Amino acid sequence: MKKRKRAIIKIDEEKCNGCGLCIPNCPEGALQIIDGKARLISDLFCDGLGACIGHCPQGAIEIEERDAAPYDEKKVMGNIVKQGKNVGRAHLMHLKEHNQREYLKQAIDFLKENNIELPAEFKEADMGQSAHKHIPSGCPGAKMVDFSKQQERPVEETSGARVASQLRQWPIQLHLIMPTAPYYQGKDVLLVADCVAYALGGFHSDYLKGKSIAIACPKLDEGQEIYIEKIKSWFEDAKINTLTVMIMQVPCCSGLLHLAKQALENSKRKVPVKSVVVSLQGEILSEEWV
Repeated sequence: MKKRKRAIIKIDEEKCNGCGLCIPNCPEGALQIIDGKARLISDLFCDGLGACIGHCPQGAIEIEERDAAPYDEKKVMGNIVKQGKNVGRAHLMHLKEHNQREYLKQAIDFLKENNIELPAEFKEADMGQSAHKHIPSGCPGAKMVDFSKQQERPVEETSGARVASQLRQWPIQLHLIMPTAPYYQGKDVLLVADCVAYALGGFHSDYLKGKSIAIACPKLDEGQEIYIEKIKSWFEDAKINTLTVMIMQVPCCSGLLHLAKQALENSKRKVPVKSVVVSLQGEILSEEWV
């Protein structure tokens, strides 16, 4: 089978303690505990979307881009149907939430070809209609939550004047930034999960002001191996003053902090790193130096 470069998980055996928390979060069956360590048993079963990352307390799992056998949805479904209807439904939701339409079609075709009943929300001929329904999510990071019916929190009154942006650079996406750019040299830097600024009302005034920034998504971004090198370059080449990593409370978001920690471990120059965790409703759950 011809291999091609694609995103796929990588397990650091030295960090892995064999706890097995990643196993239930990989319904595709790509992971097993063997000889006391989590192992990727087949490239064919790993979709590279990283649902397992946020469930590893040791930070032993990350996404890398390498030559790997193409992901095979029908082989995956052969494993999944043996685990029962709930696991099958969770897998279909996983594909849907990550907009993997072709894989989702292949999975549904597999069920139909083998006369296996589809979950109710996938029975409609027009999948576009069911996409707008409120369906409970199997992935904590993509679970639908509606805050609109909760009691409104007090909003700080303003004079109606336009609030000034504290952004002082461009680009900001971690894939695009140059870590040695002048606006990083000797600065306090924010490494922020994409969703934080939308959840945290005072993000610009309380955190971004006076700092340089890069944003990333540890769940959806591909080719994250380069992220470690860019963060390391901040430490060693730009000689940044501090790094603050801001993430959401959802499990997959912790992958961004793991990347920063790995870069720090690999760096010859040690820099203070702070972790800030933000709730889905914009509250600071924790703020600590790591």
